[in-house]
Amino acid sequence: MDSGKIVHQTNPEIPAINLTATHKMKHLNDEVSPKRLDLIKVIRLLEDPLTTNLTERHLLVLKKLLRRNQAGFLLRQLADLSHILNICAEKASDRPRYASVLCGALEICRFPFLKERASDELIYAQDVVDFLSNMGRLMRVPHAEVQERLLQTVKSFFSSDAPTDLPEDLQPTSPVYRLQLLERSDLPRTLLLSMAALQNRASTKLQLLQTIQLLSGSSDLNCASILEAGGAETVCLHMNEAERCGRALLCSSQILWNLLQSGGRQEALAQLSSMECAASLREAFPFEPEATSHASDLQLRNHLLVVTTLMAENPACPLVESLFAKQLLGFITFPEATGSSAQKLFHSSEELKTRKLLLNLLVVMCRNVAALQLFREELVMVNLLQLVSPLVASPEQLPGSPGCLPPQQEELQLQALDALAGIAPVMLHDYMSCQGNTYLLLLLDWCIHTDARVRVSRTAQTQRCIRVLRSVTALGEPAVNQDLCDQGAIHQLLGVLVLMEASCDEDDVVAMEVMTSIQLILSALCETDLHKKELFGPEGVEMVVHFLKNGSEKFYSGLGHNKLVISTVDCVWSCIVGCSVTEGHFLAREGASLLLDLLAATPSCVRGVILATLLDLCSNPESRPQILGWRDAGGQSAAGVLLPLWREEEEELGVLRNRHGGITDPKKPLLSRLQEESSSLSFAANAPSAAVLETSENLRAKIYLLLCSLGFQELPGLSAGDYVTLSIVRRYLDFKVAEVWREISRELILDGVKPISSDKEALRSICESSEETARRTMEEQARILEEQQQEEIREEMLVYAEMKTQRTQQQLAAKSWDRFVSRTSNYSILKEEKAQRMKYMESELKHEAPADRPAKRFISHILAVENTGDPGPAGINVTLARTSV
Repeated sequence: MDSGKIVHQTNPEIPAINLTATHKMKHLNDEVSPKRLDLIKVIRLLEDPLTTNLTERHLLVLKKLLRRNQAGFLLRQLADLSHILNICAEKASDRPRYASVLCGALEICRFPFLKERASDELIYAQDVVDFLSNMGRLMRVPHAEVQERLLQTVKSFFSSDAPTDLPEDLQPTSPVYRLQLLERSDLPRTLLLSMAALQNRASTKLQLLQTIQLLSGSSDLNCASILEAGGAETVCLHMNEAERCGRALLCSSQILWNLLQSGGRQEALAQLSSMECAASLREAFPFEPEATSHASDLQLRNHLLVVTTLMAENPACPLVESLFAKQLLGFITFPEATGSSAQKLFHSSEELKTRKLLLNLLVVMCRNVAALQLFREELVMVNLLQLVSPLVASPEQLPGSPGCLPPQQEELQLQALDALAGIAPVMLHDYMSCQGNTYLLLLLDWCIHTDARVRVSRTAQTQRCIRVLRSVTALGEPAVNQDLCDQGAIHQLLGVLVLMEASCDEDDVVAMEVMTSIQLILSALCETDLHKKELFGPEGVEMVVHFLKNGSEKFYSGLGHNKLVISTVDCVWSCIVGCSVTEGHFLAREGASLLLDLLAATPSCVRGVILATLLDLCSNPESRPQILGWRDAGGQSAAGVLLPLWREEEEELGVLRNRHGGITDPKKPLLSRLQEESSSLSFAANAPSAAVLETSENLRAKIYLLLCSLGFQELPGLSAGDYVTLSIVRRYLDFKVAEVWREISRELILDGVKPISSDKEALRSICESSEETARRTMEEQARILEEQQQEEIREEMLVYAEMKTQRTQQQLAAKSWDRFVSRTSNYSILKEEKAQRMKYMESELKHEAPADRPAKRFISHILAVENTGDPGPAGINVTLARTSV
């Protein structure tokens, strides 16, 4: 639950109250009720001036009234009972005997209220709220018995049940009914305000604090009501008036925690951020060891530390000025934390929790500039580094687990590493003077260079250690980064990375974080130094290539793989590009192709980094053939991937293009809707050029430069749409220069500057030249589209011709089949066909040479036999004749 938000709880059994309707129903019920008349008579008796001295009679009537309601008060009686209790409270100040009546009434109030009808809960809801508010005002009665009985009654709201011998016509209200109406009353507020009147009565004050603790822990609305009355400040200022380190102090700390957690943190912190409250907390805090000999005392100290930590989040809280912070820092400098006495630190889990809370307090306090000087005076950095140093001496080792720390010492070490990650960046000089890099590299070596079983148990230390190194290297301080490199951090981090990748599971989130952080650290170390890139060397290149090969497949798998891919690309940019040695190794391992694979598979948020890396890599001549020869799974070339990215980028920017991707307005060949809007704002605010800023905010400039390095004339595998886009890309720089000149012209007009005629002519010439270039580009795009259309028509005609040929062949085959069927099924057709063939053969014999005629006659005879099936008078076998021929 969000501690800064008040959650208004509603009872589903209590619908919205219509006051007009409920009052009418209540009056109708009261007019016919005899018990209502009895209560009115009691009120008249108590208020009658003639009966002022008739105390005995008053007490007799009141006790009779209480006896009649031993099982609980009816809901419809509460309004009159509230009036009666107020009268008795006024009389009890000088007549103590009336206090017994109040005690008896409060004793009955411990039971749930009674209802006669199901609708009574709704009708008399406001009466219950008023009764509970008036009941809280009984704390003003100067009788300890009444006050204590009231507090007991309020506490019983959370546990009491209705009597079992209720009449059949009466039913108890639901258990949550009274608690939810209590939230609407002033009872919590009234109890808090009565605290000032109980300074000299420790027992009653303890009960009051316990009651307020119960109320604040049960409802956010109660916490809000207490805070409205200044509850946080009141409790903090009165927490030391009872016995020191006793139950009252523990209750006070728990109330403060409830108010900070549920009542509205900002309001509670504003009340506690005063010098008086800080001094009160310092007075209540048990600094001496003998003051915390019991478990309750240790718990109290931890509660106060939690409250103090929350107070430290407010920069206005005077923890440093009140000297409270100085005394707390003395707890952190543990001289016994080193050496063989480390196990003497922890007598219980509460003491361990104390030290962890103190370390957490350091992280919160380091945001305050005034606390940093105090940290230096108390040698906080020295003690933190001592806590994170690898303690592997024999006294600290656990039996059966060589090199393992005790569990409590390990928890403290992890907490100290977390604190160091927040403090080291703001105390960098102290961190370097204490040789913080050395401590962390030794710890990292201790975590890794052990057997596999112990290494797994030290994954948490490795994770925290890498976090600290990342926090200090991210600042870009040359002295820190150089010190790490001088101690061999690059080689050591690469070794850790290889071990983590070889031993971790793909679903290990911690390992993913560690590997990502190591790559970011390496990027920070090698980014600006050529020698450090050489130290990265082939080992680092192999690591990067391995992650790039798996990156495109696992980018969308979650668990931190996307961050690992991005950090890998950043590592290529910072540790490889710019050094000819590492670039050579990277290109020999097909690094440029791997980057293009990643470009085709990743979302738009990553493409800018990949394109920038490829662009810098293109300065190496060996990269160009590799990029031009690359093909994706679908056969697309590098240009075939880059040009669709250009079109997607222009679509997102709102650039006006026709349906083929061509220019529509020669005056705005590149201008996007977003750039036009920002341009109008930039003139009003005198901001930098929108045309120039736009080049760094999208991919178009990077794609243009990358295609320039590849050459616009040697791009294979492009479609007509790609060539249309390429015509715009080729003239991107010309169009962008023209946009800048147009902005200059508009700014001159807005500033009221009139250029001379030659300058005006130059500006006009530049604009006309840009428009003419755009028109020529449009003509080129139209020619490309027309050629594409003609090519499509030629291809279509070829397809049609092939289809026509196939159709003709099908028709001839069908006709031949029909003729064959007709010859075999109709004898007259067969004879006609034979006659035509014989006639044809005779005409052929007339024109042939005499030497060929016997062969022709023999063939004609064979054909005749095939048609008739009769071998003729010669008796020649057709099969043999065929064979002979």
